[in-house]
Amino acid sequence: MTGNVLTTLRSTVRRPAALPGWSSIRGRMAIVLAVPTCLLLALTGLGVADRAADWSGARETEAHVGVLLRVQGLVREVQRERGLTNGLLGGEKGYRDDVVAQRTRTDRARDALSAALDEESGALVSALRAADVPLAALATTREYVDAGTAERAATLRTYTKAVTRLIDAESAGVPDGDRRIAQGVQALQALARATEAVALERGSLNGVFAAGRFRSGEYLDFTEVRATRVAALEQFRQLAGEDEESALDAAFGTAGAGRVVGYEARAERGADGSDLTVVPARWWADMTTLVDDLHGVQRGVGDDVRARAGEAGSAATRQLGGFLGLGVLILAVAVALAVFSARSITRPLGALADEADTVAGNRLPEAVRRIQQADPDAPLAPEFERPRLSGGAREISRLAAALRNVEDTAVGLAAEQAVLRRTSTESLASLGRRNQSLLSRQLGLITTLESQELDPDALAELFELDHLATRMRRNAESLLVLAGEESPARSWKGTVAVADVVRSAVSEVEQYRRVTVVDIQQCGVRGHCVAELSHLLAELVENALMFSPPKQPVEVYGWRDGAEYCLAVVDRGIGMTPDRMAESNTVLSGKGGDSLHATPTRFLGHHVVGALAVRLGAHVELRPTQGAGVTAYVALPSALIQEPASTALLRG
Repeated sequence: MTGNVLTTLRSTVRRPAALPGWSSIRGRMAIVLAVPTCLLLALTGLGVADRAADWSGARETEAHVGVLLRVQGLVREVQRERGLTNGLLGGEKGYRDDVVAQRTRTDRARDALSAALDEESGALVSALRAADVPLAALATTREYVDAGTAERAATLRTYTKAVTRLIDAESAGVPDGDRRIAQGVQALQALARATEAVALERGSLNGVFAAGRFRSGEYLDFTEVRATRVAALEQFRQLAGEDEESALDAAFGTAGAGRVVGYEARAERGADGSDLTVVPARWWADMTTLVDDLHGVQRGVGDDVRARAGEAGSAATRQLGGFLGLGVLILAVAVALAVFSARSITRPLGALADEADTVAGNRLPEAVRRIQQADPDAPLAPEFERPRLSGGAREISRLAAALRNVEDTAVGLAAEQAVLRRTSTESLASLGRRNQSLLSRQLGLITTLESQELDPDALAELFELDHLATRMRRNAESLLVLAGEESPARSWKGTVAVADVVRSAVSEVEQYRRVTVVDIQQCGVRGHCVAELSHLLAELVENALMFSPPKQPVEVYGWRDGAEYCLAVVDRGIGMTPDRMAESNTVLSGKGGDSLHATPTRFLGHHVVGALAVRLGAHVELRPTQGAGVTAYVALPSALIQEPASTALLRG
């Protein structure tokens, strides 16, 4: 019971499916090396992805900073237009021409930025396009200014809103990247806010100085702007490097910047609304110089950030190329190792397979042939030198030695078998000759007794004995045929009638009374082949009698067919399967191989017929009999037949 349960469990458990390629050594080597190679390539891929991200971030930073510098150019022009417009509204009519010229520069900078944004994409571009709405509103403000209906404070707020929107949009879509690059971008944005505070102070005080005093709320705006500037500059100093901080100090250390401090001090003293005696043009000129210097610092910071991004991109490119090269190298080494390892195994195995094929197809058959053809008393010729395998592993060398041991053993067994087969064949042939000789003497003695006997009963018994001896002689001759020996010549001069040959064949079978010669067209058979043809027909007739019902006759027909003469032995017995009939026809054609040692004894008659047919050059074929049974057709070539001039008598 337990055994049945275990058997059931084993049958229900399925073996896991084999991996693709696992059936060959190359496939297994590839799979074994593919696992660590894939892991290495995965790690390399992570490095490649990281370097690619750095490279992409550096390129995005370069583009981002380029757009920021274009935006700062537009901010600068809007700031100038804001300051000049505020001075014009404050009462300084000399700014009229400057305002008109500045509007043109502002529009040109805006168009250039729009064209640049058409070539870019991302969050920064979307934010800048949204920031363009306040810029578009400046057209209405300009109309109010030209018409003289614009209010100075409201106009200042409109321009400031446009600038603020642009500066705020600069912080959108800041790319991730190197910490120093991100810090540089933040410093650039802090400096932009500080510059805007300075420019806003320039524009607001330009209007105040043109009006001669602060109006309601303007001083408070002035102080807020200064506080914003101080905070932005402090943030910039925290983020900027030494060179950038030095550039900022240089911008605030000029003579014009010093005079700006004096103007601011005067403005502070006018907080109570008292008159301010500052020439607007001087304030504008000195403050514009400071704003321009700050924009110069911005450009320097932007260039530094772009240079850092470019260096980071170049470094990322080099590292990316290094990782890619490493991945290619790993893959190439893995492939080379797989190929080398597979070849180191498959080549010796292939050589062993070739040697095994050579042994099976050439060397072993050649050795058997030499043994069979050699003189039994002569020593065997030395074997040929076998090739030596080189470059194989210890296991493959052991396999080669084992195969050669198998070859030696096979050759030894083949030699023993060849000697045994040759000895048995010679023994059987010798026994067949002895039997044939004794039976010939016996037939001669029986013939003598038949001629001297007068008693009918005794004579009938002698005839029966004669018939048995004749059958025994045919069996002895069959043994010689199977052994490949020529039987002693029994030939007749001239030609013999086919009917006599058929009667001679029928007389050599046991149940000759069941054989009916139905229709034999007259023809002569050359005397040298009569014995072998009679033997062939006797084997076919006996085979037909054996496989047909006891009371069913076997019929023999003969007719000419062009240059050939055909004989047919017809039985209506159990018949044959198509496969068995095909095998028998192969044997009857003389292609049955070694009949004596490889054929079951019940089929020896077909091999005898096949060997005799080859000797005669005749064609023998089995075909189904219409209804039931088998018909054996024998086609004799024209070289064996002719019209008989005289017919000799045949003796059974």
